[in-house]
Amino acid sequence: MKVSLKYYTIKYLIMILLLIIAVWAGLFYAYILDEVHDNVDDGLRNRKIQIIKAVYLNPELLNNNDFGFNEFKINPIKAGEYQNKSRLYNKMYYMEYDDKDQPYRVLEADFIDQFKKQQRLVIRTSTVEEDELIYDLTTALMVLYLLLVISIVAVNGYLLNKAMRPFYRILDKLKKYQFGIPFSQEKQTYKISEFEELNIEINEMIERNELVFYQQKQFIENASHELQTPLAIVINKIDLMILNDDLDKKNLTFLTEVKNDLRRMVGLNKSLLMLSKIENSQFNKTSDVDFNGMIAQLVQSYEDFIAFKKIEVNIIEKGRFTADFNQDLADILLSNLLKNAVKYNHEEGILQIIVENNRITFQNSGIAVPLDKSRIFNRFYKQAADHTSTGLGLSIIKTIVKQYPGWEIRYAFEGTMHYFILTKNNAH
Repeated sequence: MKVSLKYYTIKYLIMILLLIIAVWAGLFYAYILDEVHDNVDDGLRNRKIQIIKAVYLNPELLNNNDFGFNEFKINPIKAGEYQNKSRLYNKMYYMEYDDKDQPYRVLEADFIDQFKKQQRLVIRTSTVEEDELIYDLTTALMVLYLLLVISIVAVNGYLLNKAMRPFYRILDKLKKYQFGIPFSQEKQTYKISEFEELNIEINEMIERNELVFYQQKQFIENASHELQTPLAIVINKIDLMILNDDLDKKNLTFLTEVKNDLRRMVGLNKSLLMLSKIENSQFNKTSDVDFNGMIAQLVQSYEDFIAFKKIEVNIIEKGRFTADFNQDLADILLSNLLKNAVKYNHEEGILQIIVENNRITFQNSGIAVPLDKSRIFNRFYKQAADHTSTGLGLSIIKTIVKQYPGWEIRYAFEGTMHYFILTKNNAH
C-alpha cells in the first residue's frame, strides 16, 4: 500500500525517534542510578571513618555486636579473615515496619582496634527510598519519552503539512491539466525556493508540451485533409473510367479493385485521424449519455446492413446504462461495436445486445473459433483474412474506453458465440 510523502516521512521519523530517545533514556537512567549508588556508598564510607574514630575514643562501642539504632555492628575476626579493602554489596534484611525483607546497601570494613585486635565493621543503610526514587525516575522517564515522541511527531506533522502545501497545489494543478485545455496562468510565488523552481519548470514544460501538441494536431489535421482531397479526386476519376464502355472486363475488374483499395485508404486515413484526436484528448466535453437510446437508434440506422445479412437482432434491456460521457465518443464506441458484430457475423446469424445498469454485452454468432484475446484490440489486427478492414475499429474502441478510468472492454468466446463486454466503474 502506497502512502503520501508526509506519512512516509513521519513513519520513519517515529522509528528513528523511538530508537534515539530509548537509547538516551537508558543511558540517562543508568547514569542517575550510578549517581544514586555513589552517593549512598560515599555516605557509608564516611560513616565507616566516623565509627572507627568513635571506637578509639569510646571502647564500649566494640560491644555493639548486633545492628541496633545506629545500623552498624562490630565483631572480632581471626587474623586469616582480615582484609584491607572495604566491600560494598546489596542484601535483604527483615524490616519490622513492613513485616518483610527489604533491600539494604551494606559496607564491610576490617580494622585493628586500639587493643591490636582485628575487628570487622558492618554498616548498613536501607535503600527503600532509593528504590522508590528509581521507580519514580523510571515512571517520569517513560512519561517524558512518550510526551517527547508525541510532541515531536505532532510538531513535525504540522510543519511537514504546512511545508508541503505548495507541493500539493502544484500536484493538483498537474492532475487537472489536460492537453489542449487552457490552464491557469496566474502567477504563484512560494516561500520555499525548491517549490518555486519546480513550479516554474512545470509551467515551462506545460507550455512546451502545448506547443508540440498544437503543432502535432495541426500537422495531423492538415495531412489528413491533404490526403482526403486527392484520394477523393482519384476515386471520382476511376468512377468516370469505369463508366467508359471501351473498357474490357479485365480492366474493369482492375479499376474496381483499385477503387476499393482507395476507399480503404480513405477509411484508414479517417480512422487514424480519429485515433489521434481521441489520444490527444480533443473530446473533452461530456454530458449525461443514455446508452440504451443510442443503441436503439444505431440499430435502426444500420437496419439495411442488418437486413442484407439477414441477421436477427435482439436488444435485451435489463437496466439503464447511463454515464457522464462525450456524446461523439459514445456514438463512435457503440457504432464500432455494432458494425463489428454485424460485419463478422454470418448470414442469418444472431446478434443479442444485453444492456444492464453497469454493463453492455454484444453477443454475436460468427466463426466457430475464438479470436486472439492478446491481440484483438491491437492496431491493424484483422479478423481472419479480411482485406476490406482497416484493422483499427476495435483499437478505436479500446482507446475510447481508456479515456475513462474504471471502464473496461473485454472479449470472450463461449460455445459458438463471440462476446464483447463493456463495463463501467469495474462493476460486473
